[in-house]
Amino acid sequence: MIYIIMGVSGCGKSTLGAFLSEKLGWPMHEGDDFHPQENIEKMTRGEPLTDQDRFPWLLKLHEVIERERCSGSDALVVCSALKRLYRQILLYGSKALSSSSDLDENVLPPSCPDVFFLYLHGDYDLLHQRMVARRGHYMGADLLRSQFDVLEPPLDEENVLLLDIRRSISDMAREVEQHVISLKSSPMP
Repeated sequence: MIYIIMGVSGCGKSTLGAFLSEKLGWPMHEGDDFHPQENIEKMTRGEPLTDQDRFPWLLKLHEVIERERCSGSDALVVCSALKRLYRQILLYGSKALSSSSDLDENVLPPSCPDVFFLYLHGDYDLLHQRMVARRGHYMGADLLRSQFDVLEPPLDEENVLLLDIRRSISDMAREVEQHVISLKSSPMP
């Protein structure tokens, strides 16, 4: 089982991922570690990433997800996954890019049975406050608006668990643990 922890910058993806990794004993793959240097430099300058900037990064994360799935491992992946297309790339790799140009946008299924998105959501003002207070991260608070502008919240059909960032990390982790338990106790379709 793979959980992709998603949401805009500053929502607590890495913090929740590290907490869950420790609690569940699952490896965590930090999406920021897979950005090419050009992306990091661009964000450091306060420039939002384009789809073209993100596609190679998302394809690398798809490879990580596929490697974990093929090995039968449970894992956590931290990635903003702001658009539906980005989530499709995480699930299906380059197939999602070629099918997105087709007239029928529903060529690929909206989800995989063993991959779930944990969507950490909250309002702009709270997230902006968090980002202003954050130190040592290349993603500045001035880029938050650009992330909200492109955000396409996931739909239920995408195997998503909504987590309100006003809750504590331990409270959200308990909800995720209950989700894991319910999934592991019921057979996959």
